[in-house]
Amino acid sequence: MKYLTPQIIAEVTGGEYVGDEYSRSVRVVGAVRDNREVMPGNLFVCIRGARADGHSFANKAFESGAACCLAEHTIKDAKGPYVLVESTLEAIRTLGEYYRSLFHIPVIGITGSVGKTTTKELIAAVLGAKLCTLKTPKNMNNELGVPLTLLSLEERHEAAVIEMGISSFGEMSRLAKMVQPEIFVMTRIGYSHLEELGDLDGVLRAKSEALAFMKPDGVVILNGDDDLLREYNTDMRRITFGLEKQNDFRAQNVSAKGVDSVTCDIVSDSGRYSVEIPAYGSHIASLASAAAAIGRLLGLSDEEVIRGFLEYVPVDGRVNVISTGTITLIDDCYNANPNSVKAAITSLSTLSGRRVAILGDMLDLGKQSAQFHAGIGSFAAHSGIEILICCGAMAKFIYDGYKSAGGTMAHFYPEKAELIEALSRLLEDGDSVLIKASHGMHFEELLPYLKQISLK
Repeated sequence: MKYLTPQIIAEVTGGEYVGDEYSRSVRVVGAVRDNREVMPGNLFVCIRGARADGHSFANKAFESGAACCLAEHTIKDAKGPYVLVESTLEAIRTLGEYYRSLFHIPVIGITGSVGKTTTKELIAAVLGAKLCTLKTPKNMNNELGVPLTLLSLEERHEAAVIEMGISSFGEMSRLAKMVQPEIFVMTRIGYSHLEELGDLDGVLRAKSEALAFMKPDGVVILNGDDDLLREYNTDMRRITFGLEKQNDFRAQNVSAKGVDSVTCDIVSDSGRYSVEIPAYGSHIASLASAAAAIGRLLGLSDEEVIRGFLEYVPVDGRVNVISTGTITLIDDCYNANPNSVKAAITSLSTLSGRRVAILGDMLDLGKQSAQFHAGIGSFAAHSGIEILICCGAMAKFIYDGYKSAGGTMAHFYPEKAELIEALSRLLEDGDSVLIKASHGMHFEELLPYLKQISLK
């Protein structure tokens, strides 16, 4: 049986068990860091955050059924057992690595500057047609989210799809040490986290740290349309995906049916078949070829892959289409970098009605930030975006780039409050509206206003 107890948790993490003798051996199932998400049997991980200290909520977690807590200091009047460690973050990483080692199932790790979450959802949908598959929930792709995901593995799972997000050197090594992927996917090497990683070569170097934690018989799945990945060689088996004909798995005859779905042919040496993906944005076809490659690798039939794609559901904030009754809203506000914004603009340019892009700052782009932002504005103008609405300090460069490239209908607002006040004047019934910015801009705050907007 693959399970944990407070005693095992103490032994694995090198912590001190605090509690009665009976509770040492109770079964612990899953782990959470938010006491509002506690289910009976969970491990509650006390994390000191910027705004709150999880230790303050330990007893609330026990009241909700937590079997044990992981803590850095004594819990006053504890209503249940806990394991005392020096660092709960380090301890949960150690525990995640240990628990992962108990499972001998295909584990797919996914990284990249663009499309990680969409690719994760596509792969999980495809594999789900045949295998009971665990996937990273929401955006839990960091050094806390990854071990929490791994700790949710159950005996029933036959595969796992784990998203791995990084922003600095060394992070991927720590993630991969836990995940130990048999299959590793890199979607694209793009302009992200350049403050820490420097340039595209640095981004590739940081993400490829995972290869050191793979076995020799592992498989690396690379976007062959990406200039750096196309030439990137590993000592392991290498499979490429994308749109170009040199790729092992490629999407051809891509067609978007408005905002409802994308169809394409998946082509490889083993044949050709057509798929439909209930999603917006023709860029998803390239990522679908990666999911098809993994489906084939794990023994799925063409029919199972086709059926799996039909079960794809986008994640909130990741190219989610919302019809408000007045406008078509493309909610892609979770994050942004130059590559992903250009892809979003390209998809927007195919829609009917006035094409409106509400764009904010792309963060962490280093010394070339102004240049990257201006380039986005120019790209929007050349892509036929009729209305450009910019918000944020660096977004002024997007505005300037758009105007310099011949764009005419542009608006700039330094603050979100000013933009919110102007929305009903800027938009018209029937507009197709893209909203996109880096997560730190919190453009999700605009969504309620856009959804409820009353246009005259």
